[in-house]
Amino acid sequence: MSLLLVWLVTSDPMLLAVTAAGLIGLGGFILVAARIQRPAAEANETSPPDWSVAYSAIELDRAAVAVSDRAGRLLCANGRFNLWFEGLQAPPDLGLGEAERELLLKAGRTAWRDGRANIDAIVKRGTSYRVEVQRTGAADEYLLWRLAPVETLSVEAQAIDLVGGRIGRALAMAGVMAVTVGPEGRIRTSNPAFALRAAGSETANISNRECAALLRVDDKGSVYFTREGKHASPVRLLHVPLANDGADGAAMLLALDDDGRGVADSAGQVHVEQLLSNLPLGLALVDRDGRFLFANDAFMRVAGVQQDKLPPYPGDLVVPEDKAAVSDTVRRYAGGQSMSGDIAVRLKDQSDEAIALSIAGLRGFGTAAVLLGLKDNSEETKLKRQVAQATKMQAVGQLAGGVAHDFNNILTAIIGYCDLMLLRHPPGDSDYDDIQQIKNNSNRAASLTRQLLAFSRQQTLRPQILQLPDVVAEVSHLLKRLLGESVQLEVNHMRGIGAVRADPGQLEQVIINLGVNARDAMPKGGILRIETRPVSPADVRAMRSEILPIGEYALLSVSDSGTGIAKENLGKIFEPFFTTKEVGKGTGLGLSTVYGIVKQSGGFIFADSAIGKGTRFDIYLPTHVGEVASTSAAKSDAATKAPEPEEMWGNATILLVEDEDMVRAVAERALVRQGYTVETARDGEEGLQHFVDGKRYDLIVSDVVMPNMDGPAMARKLRADYGDVRILFMSGYAEEQLRQSINLDNVHFLPKPFSVQQIAEAVKNALKKRKH
Repeated sequence: MSLLLVWLVTSDPMLLAVTAAGLIGLGGFILVAARIQRPAAEANETSPPDWSVAYSAIELDRAAVAVSDRAGRLLCANGRFNLWFEGLQAPPDLGLGEAERELLLKAGRTAWRDGRANIDAIVKRGTSYRVEVQRTGAADEYLLWRLAPVETLSVEAQAIDLVGGRIGRALAMAGVMAVTVGPEGRIRTSNPAFALRAAGSETANISNRECAALLRVDDKGSVYFTREGKHASPVRLLHVPLANDGADGAAMLLALDDDGRGVADSAGQVHVEQLLSNLPLGLALVDRDGRFLFANDAFMRVAGVQQDKLPPYPGDLVVPEDKAAVSDTVRRYAGGQSMSGDIAVRLKDQSDEAIALSIAGLRGFGTAAVLLGLKDNSEETKLKRQVAQATKMQAVGQLAGGVAHDFNNILTAIIGYCDLMLLRHPPGDSDYDDIQQIKNNSNRAASLTRQLLAFSRQQTLRPQILQLPDVVAEVSHLLKRLLGESVQLEVNHMRGIGAVRADPGQLEQVIINLGVNARDAMPKGGILRIETRPVSPADVRAMRSEILPIGEYALLSVSDSGTGIAKENLGKIFEPFFTTKEVGKGTGLGLSTVYGIVKQSGGFIFADSAIGKGTRFDIYLPTHVGEVASTSAAKSDAATKAPEPEEMWGNATILLVEDEDMVRAVAERALVRQGYTVETARDGEEGLQHFVDGKRYDLIVSDVVMPNMDGPAMARKLRADYGDVRILFMSGYAEEQLRQSINLDNVHFLPKPFSVQQIAEAVKNALKKRKH
């Protein structure tokens, strides 16, 4: 028709041809384009829709969501739908009855017709679901199913919301503590007031903690917070069980507030406890039922128990024999008038020592009715034991000195007669060896008596000013030979050691005795260490010793790596004749001799030992300020100035005063053999009678201790009546012990036992002209 229109208007064949060609080309283009678009449209019609975006969207929903088509096929569903319901179908298979299934089908038909349908509640396995169905899609070809659980708010849940919300904070401001506890006994939530008292902070997270661990109940039923310990004030508890629909449940609501009556009654008690806590005395409070309310740290320390292990009753602290007495006394003081008193008890851990338990009745201090007091007497007990030990040692020392005195008289006679017999039986005689054996054994016995005198501090010392390192050096060579090859000797000296005043020979004896004991304690060998060092007053203070006075000392320490000394024997080692060695291997006088020498030198000795770890002896000698002479030099001078042997014969007249017949007889015979004229007397009074009778003597040889009148009293009387008489005292006691009684000018001293030669030398020296 377009060509016909062109021919009628123009009648131009050329224009008609051009128009025809253009229409043909346009038609071809349209045909090609249509053929290209048709396959794409067909492809779109056959490919399934993309549900990924829809799935992502419905997955965000907290309900079960699914999409179905008109044929009832399930096209898309989220994870909750797959988890809650069986099978992938719409409407979902809830495992319900025919009536509920019909409700779901009806809701689907209603949604296709009206666009939306709802079901208020479909119950499956105790859970209610609200069902919503909606028609959707560009052509309304889909149904959207949404099933959401119906949350019924229980009483427990409401309580949790209230306590943890504004209501709980309001209760806290009013002083009410609230907490909800689950059936398992764990805290669900609490308000700030409860958290503050239970954990110490309003913001503390105590959820899921055991409620029973935060509260405690005493024997009387009072409730306290565990964290507040012994100073806790009681709280009043309101218990509200939480149940759903009237069913019994274990969940509960606890409301607590301070027990006003308890706080008022215990106000005085709290102040008293705070005061007692700061006192160094061991004090405790007990209620009217005899139970502990409070005990300060000093009380716990004296009682020997830990703070968290204090028993409920005071009677539980003592031995069973004293339990009834403590309980009766506490009950009497708790129910009677205010009074106080002491009873002697023995604690369980200290059953060997009785201590005083002070008891006083209290009034007006709340539940506290009795105040108990225990004194820490450990130091006092320690001092008592030390004093008892010192007293025992002193008594044993006095006994040892008396025994040594009597024994020396006997030995003097034995040794003297042996000397007299040896004068008649020269070497080669058949009796010479026997007499010599008697004399040798008598000298051994005399050595034992000297050790007894050393222990009793009654021996005669010749003190010098010396240095401890010099003494150790002098004795080291001898000590190495005594120790043997299996024991190694280590000597160490520190600088700055002050000089001491002591007898070098006796000090060497101390080192040798300690070294020999150490050797015997190391049968398989070991190390013996000898150390010397200075000790300042500050060092003494740091030791906190109750025995060692503060001052400057020179310390001599002897330690070994031997078997050690048992604890029960450590306090007995300085006693005479006490030994742990086998029979025949020790007299038990070695350490007692050491003790006596150290004490007589003004020093102190301490022993420390442990089984398997060795023994250590520390000797503290006070330092001496003055001229210091070395021990070796002193010995050299003494050797250089030693007098030559002199003739012992004499022709003087001597008065011999001695109460022991044996000693008097042997001394008389010894002096007569030396050429002296000797007269005898049995005591001081008889000796004075000789002077009254007009007799005069060149020398008086007298015993010190005698019955009736002793030697010093006789000497004073003679010098008062007859001038300056020369006197030679002899005694089985040591000169140091008799110094007070023989404190006379121009007197000489001869210790017993003595030989014939020794008494002759002593008389010769006493008759020499006095030096002015």
